[in-house]
Parts: sequence; structure tokens; C-alpha cells
Amino acid sequence: MWPDLIAKAKAGGVDVIQTYVFWNVHEASRRQYDFHGRLDLVSFVKSVQRAGLYVNLRIGPYITAEWNYGGLPVWLRKIPGMAFRTDNQPFETEMQTFVTKIVGMMKAEKLFSWQGGPIILAQIENEFGLAQHGSADIKYMLWAAHMAEAQNIGVPWTMCQQANAPNFIINTCNGFYCDWFRPNNISKPTMWTENWTGWFHKFGASIPHRPVEDIAFAAARFFEKGGSFLNYYMYFGGTNFGRTASGPFLGTSYDYDAPIDEYGLFHQPKWGHLNDLHRAVKLCEPVMILTNPVYRYLGTNLEAHIYQAPGKTNQRSSALCCAFVANVDTSQNANVTFNGNNVSLPAWSVSILPDCQNVAFNSAQVVAQTSVPAMRPSIEPNSIKSWESYQEPVGLWGNITISANNLLEQINTTLDGSDYLWYTTSVNIIAEDLQGEVQQQLTISSTRDALQIYINGNFSGNHTFAKSSLSVNQSIKLIIGHNEIALLSMTVGLQDYGYRYDRVSAGLSGSINLKGLRSGDKELATQQWRYQVGLKGEALKIYTQEGANSILWTSELQAPWTQYLTWYKTSFATPSGSDPVSIYLGSMGKGQAWVNGNNLGRFWPSLLISETDCSQTCDYRGKFTPKKCRTDCGQQSQQWYHIPREWLQPNQNLLVVFDELGGDVSKIYVATKTVATICVHVLESYPPQLDSWSQFQAQPKVQPMLLTPEARLECQDNQVISSINFASFGNPQGNCKAFHQGNCHAKNSVEVVKEACIGKQTCSILVSSATFDTEPCAGISKSLAIKAQCQAISSTSLKTKLEI
Repeated sequence: MWPDLIAKAKAGGVDVIQTYVFWNVHEASRRQYDFHGRLDLVSFVKSVQRAGLYVNLRIGPYITAEWNYGGLPVWLRKIPGMAFRTDNQPFETEMQTFVTKIVGMMKAEKLFSWQGGPIILAQIENEFGLAQHGSADIKYMLWAAHMAEAQNIGVPWTMCQQANAPNFIINTCNGFYCDWFRPNNISKPTMWTENWTGWFHKFGASIPHRPVEDIAFAAARFFEKGGSFLNYYMYFGGTNFGRTASGPFLGTSYDYDAPIDEYGLFHQPKWGHLNDLHRAVKLCEPVMILTNPVYRYLGTNLEAHIYQAPGKTNQRSSALCCAFVANVDTSQNANVTFNGNNVSLPAWSVSILPDCQNVAFNSAQVVAQTSVPAMRPSIEPNSIKSWESYQEPVGLWGNITISANNLLEQINTTLDGSDYLWYTTSVNIIAEDLQGEVQQQLTISSTRDALQIYINGNFSGNHTFAKSSLSVNQSIKLIIGHNEIALLSMTVGLQDYGYRYDRVSAGLSGSINLKGLRSGDKELATQQWRYQVGLKGEALKIYTQEGANSILWTSELQAPWTQYLTWYKTSFATPSGSDPVSIYLGSMGKGQAWVNGNNLGRFWPSLLISETDCSQTCDYRGKFTPKKCRTDCGQQSQQWYHIPREWLQPNQNLLVVFDELGGDVSKIYVATKTVATICVHVLESYPPQLDSWSQFQAQPKVQPMLLTPEARLECQDNQVISSINFASFGNPQGNCKAFHQGNCHAKNSVEVVKEACIGKQTCSILVSSATFDTEPCAGISKSLAIKAQCQAISSTSLKTKLEI
């Protein structure tokens, strides 16, 4: 997927691609390195170079990133005397070894800019300033800076969120807004290394969305008040395949509401509007690199920052004057006079004037189309017909077990080789203990993230915890004599952030007490426990074809498939075409899924979103927080899971699903994600499209204010506009979900748009009364709203169309 993603980023006006380096997957076992396939860092950097872009290599190697354990390998915990990210020799030794390894690889491949490569920046550590406490941490930070500098990479090093970084390290800003930020030395450039275009989601939590108007406002304010600067967006998040999502409860999807969505499709209008912003800024670039801005007060909450080269005129053809005019009021629109011209400023917006006269872009005026994707079920024959199952054994299943007379900490025991750890013990019960009407209870003082309780092989209870650890009180049924107690402790990602987060434990701890016995309570925590790491199905790798063939599956599945700890197996055909592929797992409980041996990630749709803070509308005005503009309250957690086409075979693809809770596999189906609906709503008062500026820059007599904005629509490749659901020139109301006519409407709106767009991949309509040969409502500002459908065209139709 890399070349296409990089190309789409470049088309969106991106100049630099930055990536973390994931220590815990490159060195999953100490001194055993993996840089193959998806982990081929050199190939990724070279892919960026081939596209003509630069690279910021954020080596870390601590990275946060909502990535399991913050990117640090769990085997570090086994090194004596280890403490993460503080003045600690064992940690510093391992960190330096990995950083030196990465730097050496880049140098050997001549990938730094002074070698002719694309890497212009590198980062050491990550947001440590938010986690440091005391002199030992400061000493570590300075050690990390000097260690990085000693690598002699020939390009600058950065530290994000590190206000006390030494002078030879560039300290940078991360956040939703960074226009306030200045580095700790005036000789350093102003850099925004993470402009958060959305936010991550958790299982059981509503989905956050950040309006593109606010992102553009924040970015424009940063450029407006900057000097030398770089603004990095969270531009593509993708998928936390396998068990790479951090915890607790980070979701598998890392879509992040980013300009390119999880599947690699344009997220419109976010991608398009930010592209327009970038093009407007680049019109100003010739003067912005020559001088610092001059502030001009324009009124309450109104201001301008003007870039003008000393001694130069502000002729448009010379592009030596550029202005950013801002209205930072959260509710009131404004009109200001700037350089003799009227500039209309919606609340919470910035206008960019590349010639200090005419508006090329306003952050709140979105001319980019909105694209509405849809999941289309695969219609391939024999896609998914039948399922087989395999029952995971309860408790101990293998010869390699651990015994201890205490409760073992889960991360140290599993080294995160699995989400699962069995705690097993036994207890003898005499007849007198069960006399009476008192219900026996198993109480556990502390556990996380999820737990299942089995008594004598029978399921007794399931518990999940929204916080790091909670207590359990479970009613159980015991028998006279020998009783086996098996507790399955499950992690849902390891913590990736926080002060001394390596000290956060997992599994069972404290007291485990058997209550309700006539002879008195029994404390079980100090008796002998036997432990089994992982599942038998995991050990046999039954999610691969070889492993699946090594066991006996049963085809006798009966609804409603509520068996706990069950593996399911089937096969499906690869959907035709090139659209991204997804699988619906909304009918399942909690577990993991694999396609052709590749782990798609954790699923947990049975965990409903209990939050009630969602809203039908989202006002972009005012400061954004992750609590703002949330959706999906009351719905299931993530239902759709991405299957990269590169993981698929032409015909039979092995699909294996492990469900801890029991689900309905008969409702699983494969689909493709495509853009089905496109919409646009453009006011005639909006600035003309950015590409029109080339006309008047080449012809100074052409006035941009006389140019007309356009409503532009574009389907995906191999699609055409098949129908127009709505079109109105006048004062249409609503949004893409539900447009409707206002009290002003040109009656021929639909006919004009149909003639311009039907059967075409792209079309453009001037937002003007002249286009519709009518003036539906004289004296009012009008707009054009369109909603259209895109439809795939067959290869035969496409060939015929191209020939024509």
C-alpha cells in the first residue's frame, strides 16, 4: 500500500513524510532483528524518496503512538535493574544499541540528505517532557540528546514536547493547536511535529471526529504567526493489525479521522480542504521564507499577520506580500477592511491573501467535496458458505507450565507473547461446606483487563474493566470433593504512556478468596497455582493452513453458537476489482481474526458504547477536544476490519476466527469499501478554486475577485457519476446526509447538473446565475448544493469509453 499512500499524500500538498521506528517489532527478541515485509524500513524510506518527498525519521525508540507498550520491547523487563526512560544504565545501553543500529542502516543505504537521500530530520525520544519527574529523568533526557548527537547523522535532531531540550536539539510542539508555540532558542525553527487531525478510539467508547474547518484554522494560525516552520499532520493512521494496539482497550482501527482513511481512500472533505490550504500557503512561500510577519490589530478578536519583503512592492506577479487575516471569535462573523478591500471572515477562521489584496482561501469555507463511503458485500460465488469449529481447552493444555505458590504478574510471565494467561488451582470441598442456602462466591481483589472464570471446566463468569484494575465478586457452583478453578486473564493491549508506565502490572494480584463456605473463607492466593501461557490454538498456529490441517475440526455447528473459547474456520473468494476489502465481524463477541495467517487484530463488537455524549451536529468553532463531536453512542464497538488485498490469494482464502465469548459466525461476510455518494455545497461568495490563481498571476490584469467559484465532483478511478440525487442553486439547506430546497431555487438545477456530470468521472459547474440562465432570487447570496451517486464501470465499458 505504501506507493499509493505516499502518492496521495504528495497530491495533497505534503512535502515530508514522517514515521516512527517500532523497536518492539524490529527487535521482538533481543538482538534478533526483523526488517522484512511490512517492517522493511529501508524500503519505506526509499519509497518516499522515489516519490520526490523528504523524510523525518522519528527513531524514538520510545514512540507512544497508541502502539503496544509505546514501542518498547517487553523483553526489557527481564534485564536486571531495568527502569524505563530514566537515568538507568541497562535501559540506556539497550536504547543506544537500537538507535545505533537504525542510524547505521540509514547511513549504509545513503539515505540521509547529505548522502543524497531523503532524510532531513530525525527524532530522539518522544513527548518525554510530559513524563519527566526529577533530576534522574532530566539526566536521562540530556543523555539521550548527547547520545543522538554523537551518531553524527548530519541532519538536525528533534525532541517533541521537550521545553528544556539542549540547544543542539530542536524542541517541537504536538497538539491540536500550536500557534502559541516557540522553541526554547530563537535560532531554532518553529516546528509542529503532530497536528492531530482527529483522535484514536477505544473499544466501548464513542468515535471522535475533528472538523476540517478547525484543523485548517489551527494550521493557518500556525503559519500566520510563524517564522521558519514545519507543520506535520496526522495524515494516515491505518490499522493496528495483530496485537499492536496499546492498552487498555485501544481499538484495532487507527483511522484517526485522518485525511487518508484506514483503507487508503481519500477522506473528503478533509483531504481536499487541507490540500487547498497547502496550495494557498505555497502561493505565499516566496515571501514567507524571506521575512517574519508583522502583526496588525483589526478589532476585537480580529487581527492580521503580514509578510512583506523589505523594500519590495506587493505586486501580485512578484508574490512578495502575503497576509493572514484572522477572526478568532467563536461565534461572531465579521467584515474587515484590509488594504482597501472588504474581507468577510466567518467566526473562528483565517483568510489567506497571497498578494495582500485578494482572498485565496478561508479555513471555514470548504469547497472540497464530501465523499460518503459504503461497504458493498462481495458477490463472489462461494464467498462464505460453511464453517467448522474447534473447542479451545479450558485450563492447562500443554507440557510447558509454570508452578508457584503465589500469583504471578502477567506481563513478566507471558512477555506479551499472548493476550492470554491461565491461572489454575484446585480446592477440596467437604459436604458440610455446601450445606445451607449461602451462595459460594469467588472474590478477586485486583485484575485487568478482562477475565473469565471456569469451575470444573464450566463457564462461570466473564468480567471486563474500563479502568486499569478492578475487583471481582463472582457467584460459583462447587461440588463435594475435588474442584478445579481455572481463571483466564486477558490483556487488551499494554499501556503505552505515563510516568513509569513500565511498573504497571497486568493479571491477578492481591487476594483470591473463596467465600460462602460453612467452615469459613478460604484464601487461595498463597496456595499452589499452575500457569499456562497462551492458547493451544495459538501454539499450534491453527490460523495458518499448516496449523489448521494439524487438528480435527467439527462441522456440526448449531445456532446460536454461544460456545466460549471457540475457534472457527472457513474460506472465501477474493472480491473482484481494486476496492479495499473489509470483513464484518459485528455478530461476534470478543477475540481475534486471521486471514491466510495474517492477524487482522482484536475485535470486541459485543462491548456496546455506553457513552451518551454524542451529537447529531458538530460546530467547528471553538477549541477542539477529543470529547467534542463524537458519534456512535449506544452502538457496537468496531464492526468492520480491514483486509489488505496484498494478503489475499486469487481464490480460496483461509479465515480463522477465535471468539472468547461466543458469536454468530453465520453473519460474517466480506465486503469492499467504495465511495458511493459524493456531495458538494459551494457559495458564490467563496473564493475561486486555487488553480485559478495561476491565471491572474500570469495575467496581472485579471482580477481574482471577478473569477467564479466552482462546484467540483469527482468519483474514484473506474467510476462515473451515475445519478444526481439532489441539485439546487439558490439557498439550499442541510448537508450531505439530507439536503433540501430552500425558499429560493433555480428550477433547472437538476437538469443543468445532469448535463454537466452524468457519465463522467469528474465535472465542474460554475456557481453563478449565468450557469442556470436565471436569477432565482435577486439580491441574496446564493449557493449550489449537489448530491450524486458514483457507480463502477466494467473493464469493457472503460475500454470503450477510453477508445471513444
